Amino acid sequence: MTGNPLLEPVYRFIRNQQLILILLAVLTGSAAAFGAIVFREAVDLIQLATFGASLEQMSGFIDELPDWKIVLVPTAGGLFVGLLVHYLMPGRRNRGVADVMEAAALRSGSITLREGLGAASVSAISIGVGASVGREGPVVHLGATLSSFVATRLRLSRSQAVTLLGCGVASAVASSFNAPIAGVFFALEVVIGHYALSAFAPIVIAGVTGTIITRLYFGDFPAFIIPDQTIVSFWEFPAFALLGVVCAMSAVIFLRSVEFSSDVFGRIPVPGWLKPMFGGLCVGVIALAFPQVLGVGYEATDLALKGQYGLALLIALIAAKTAATAICVGAGFGGGVFTPSMFIGAMVGGAFGLVATEFFPHLSSGHSAYTLVGLGAVSGAVLGAPISTILIVFELTANYALTIAVMMAVVIATVITQQVRGHSFFTWQLDRRGINTKGGR
Repeated sequence: MTGNPLLEPVYRFIRNQQLILILLAVLTGSAAAFGAIVFREAVDLIQLATFGASLEQMSGFIDELPDWKIVLVPTAGGLFVGLLVHYLMPGRRNRGVADVMEAAALRSGSITLREGLGAASVSAISIGVGASVGREGPVVHLGATLSSFVATRLRLSRSQAVTLLGCGVASAVASSFNAPIAGVFFALEVVIGHYALSAFAPIVIAGVTGTIITRLYFGDFPAFIIPDQTIVSFWEFPAFALLGVVCAMSAVIFLRSVEFSSDVFGRIPVPGWLKPMFGGLCVGVIALAFPQVLGVGYEATDLALKGQYGLALLIALIAAKTAATAICVGAGFGGGVFTPSMFIGAMVGGAFGLVATEFFPHLSSGHSAYTLVGLGAVSGAVLGAPISTILIVFELTANYALTIAVMMAVVIATVITQQVRGHSFFTWQLDRRGINTKGGR
């Protein structure tokens, strides 16, 4: 008691645990956003030093690069990455979203600063030297690490620490994609595992905070800008449903390719630190024919959404990106699979749309619409996160006309993939290490 009944409500409000979490959400959301900014700038600087320009503006300079450089950079970079993982990372392996899920379920939200900063460094270098991986997974892990650091320093309870972990994840996703709603639901759907108000409110605050900071720095615009799309006829919905099935097949092939590559590299009788070098060599050789596989691949995805690729190239890029990403993950490069799965989905949807438009030109909304639907369906199936993936697609493209089509294809692709494979990419990573997070939630 304060002795003053008039001030007692004020003191109770100040000591309110929910208010403290909200204030900490602003702090961790800010930290995760600045972490995302530093990560992206670091990747650009490394690409500038290795390739001479950002891979996200590849079309303007890639033809001028000599073949030896396209092969040498990922090969030498792979050797450097292998040495970093060997000497820097605990357990001599990289970290990602699956480790955040494990921390939330089994380790009271605890992630050490050493593994978090080490994983961010390894992933930034991997993407910088052209590895076919995504930047969103590393940014999520970095945001979660910074949140865990705050929770550990303040000695928060398990539930508070896990909620704060979700705050870092939400801000990281929102900062990466300029997608605050998707960031919130990704944290709740994938990491937290529930939608209780006690966690929902701080995570929303963190997502909004991260979005504001990155919009002030990078500007407020979607990652992909495509022409407005409308559904020409509701007779198209069987085609969208069929596209969902095709995307499920693509997701299954992608997951199996990653598993196969991981098994092959696991059996190669060479030291672990050499394996990324061999993976980089393979990716460099693929890039000689298809330079679009290098790095994150936003530019190629954007060109596919704008309908600038023909059928033969779309099909070739599906195979090339699947192989390149599987090799990079199996070889031990740092990075995620969110953007590669979006890349593959865009190519699958674009190819399907070209065929559908050829046979039914009067009923087709145009193959760009199918590209957008495919982008969401493959990535949702690979990640096992249909709700947040649907929202990410909406916010990435700022296009709401195809809402129902995207929802249908994403759900169909995710359900089929789960039935065939029994797991998403993240849960496969956990299963491979013998970790079951379901009992911890």
